[in-house]
Amino acid sequence: MGGPEVSDSIRVEVCYALRDRQEVVRLRMPAGCTVQQAIEASGILQKHPEIDLGKANKIGVFAKLVKGEATLRDQDRVEIYRPLIADPKEVRRKRAEEGKVMKKGGGPAEEGLA
Repeated sequence: MGGPEVSDSIRVEVCYALRDRQEVVRLRMPAGCTVQQAIEASGILQKHPEIDLGKANKIGVFAKLVKGEATLRDQDRVEIYRPLIADPKEVRRKRAEEGKVMKKGGGPAEEGLA
């Protein structure tokens, strides 16, 4: 059976993805700690002052959005997401419009496939 250290602490990772690399900080935190506490303990906020958890940056645990008050479990991976540059709905709408235009001009190519 595990000693007191095993039950009193957990191992977590705090990750922040940059354009060209990913910053990963591995930590041992007290059991019952929150996402916010792990982020603060990681030092990532000091290293990357552009992170704004209150507005621009969302946070998650294993790709599931969470709030800073969420409790972490052993082996959790906290992820800090960069703000989106383009609205995904707008990008899909533009692609759909472009697709409709392309299909109208594709008549002869479709005949050759039959």
